[in-house]
Amino acid sequence: MPEDQENGGFDVLIVGAGFAGLYALHRLRDQMGLSVRVIERAADVGGVWYWNRYPGARCDIDSYHYCYSFSDELEQSWSWSERFARQPEILRYLEHVADRFALRPDIQFNTAVVGADWDETAREWRVRTDRGERLSARYLVSAVGCLSEANIPDFEGLNEYAGRTWFTGRWPHDGVDFRGQRVGVIGTGATGLQIIPHLARQAAQLYVFQRTPTYAAPLGNYPLDEQANSALKADYPGMRQREWSSFAGVPFDNWQPSALAVPEAEREARYQQAWQKGGFELWLGSYMDILFDETANRTAADFVRRQIRARVNDPDVAETLCPQDYPYGTKRQPLEDGYFETYNRDNVTLVDLRRSPLRRFVASGIRTDDRLYVLDAVVFATGFDAFTGSLFRMDIRGRDGLRLEDAWAEGPRTLLGMATRGFPNLFIVTGPQSPSVLFNMPRSIEHDVDWIADCIGWMGRQGLDRIEPREQAQTEWVRHTDEVAHQTLMPTADSWYLGSNIPGKPRVCLVYLGGGPAFHQHCRDQAAGGYAGFETSARRTTPA
Repeated sequence: MPEDQENGGFDVLIVGAGFAGLYALHRLRDQMGLSVRVIERAADVGGVWYWNRYPGARCDIDSYHYCYSFSDELEQSWSWSERFARQPEILRYLEHVADRFALRPDIQFNTAVVGADWDETAREWRVRTDRGERLSARYLVSAVGCLSEANIPDFEGLNEYAGRTWFTGRWPHDGVDFRGQRVGVIGTGATGLQIIPHLARQAAQLYVFQRTPTYAAPLGNYPLDEQANSALKADYPGMRQREWSSFAGVPFDNWQPSALAVPEAEREARYQQAWQKGGFELWLGSYMDILFDETANRTAADFVRRQIRARVNDPDVAETLCPQDYPYGTKRQPLEDGYFETYNRDNVTLVDLRRSPLRRFVASGIRTDDRLYVLDAVVFATGFDAFTGSLFRMDIRGRDGLRLEDAWAEGPRTLLGMATRGFPNLFIVTGPQSPSVLFNMPRSIEHDVDWIADCIGWMGRQGLDRIEPREQAQTEWVRHTDEVAHQTLMPTADSWYLGSNIPGKPRVCLVYLGGGPAFHQHCRDQAAGGYAGFETSARRTTPA
């Protein structure tokens, strides 16, 4: 055991033991020989997949893309049972990774970070936990993820409601029995579309409270047998190469430049083909200009609306389910498996909160403008305070006691989404202003962890112990991220990509929309140029 670890200090403290934290621990401890401790508030590994156990939870990119690529042996040791793995299988996979690389001994479970302060004199982070511990480390790495802080809107009267309430992001491990109950579900984003068909099959009566209808595409799931897994494993080297070179980290072989450059019949056939294939094929694998051009986008939006109308029996309900006031793909396209057909069931009622807004909770249920809905239970599928919520929760304070929440009061300011001025030696995996959720997440994680690890290694070789972005470089990156975003249609919609789901949160694009390959080149250029966008210094020198 390194001497500094015995004294309570580490080279690196990592917060979070999901995909990012597990790989960061392996990379920094096993490949670089550093002393590392991971802090995790859950009782075991898994991150978001530990908490999100609601019925229907599964990944929305193909399982064989949604896994690590850093180890050939790991890839060959695991076989997936479905094209889109369910939550229990993904959790088993991460447990398998933790066991295979003996990661658990350096993970402290059932522990939350409640404070992190930069000590300029000692050049280290001082971290406090909810167990009363004080830990220190030269580097602090946030691996808490983009979607881990729950968003439960402050509904009037919620504390008066006498029924049961559940949040999808903190689902009980032993499940919930809704048989014979009157159930309300609030939220029709990706999570809502996954859980609603399951609730409908169990509840006596289900009321879906819809604030915003969503464009959704078929999941297109199917089982993977031994023959399919063998073929996939044989193709992993080529598959990974195609992932890294693709815009979103998932290769789509037939992505065409323009929906407007082809005849209507050809375009319709392409949309039908993508719809049948399922997944993100329609969104990210049909025509590039639907992300940038309003006219092109309208062709895809009209196509999806036609599919919804064809699957819902009641024309009024179908129209209520059809988005009309924002472009297709400007919110994350959910994948569904029988979602629209759910509204053909006699025990399911769609409540349009635009026609009749939700006024308050009362003891017996939910009151809208036009009626009272008596409910035994309410399920909140209201999503997350994306990107910043989980970081602010840790009360991170940088140079001169600057709170991260104050530094980002007008929106996140980062360099490459991985570091922020005023917070030396703090690294963020898949942070705001990186591709993160709009790139294959395991690939985003591996890229960022590798870049951070290489930077820490470079610091050691150069005899440096302090690094943070230069103001000008950070400003240029924030400006570049914003300019790229406004070349797309993304800012025209209110979504968690822009923080619009959280009252009072600055409305700025939280994701780098230039694509993975362009982002990775920016990161390579920074490293190759000796990290010129960063200020660095050695111990006993005065920071610039």
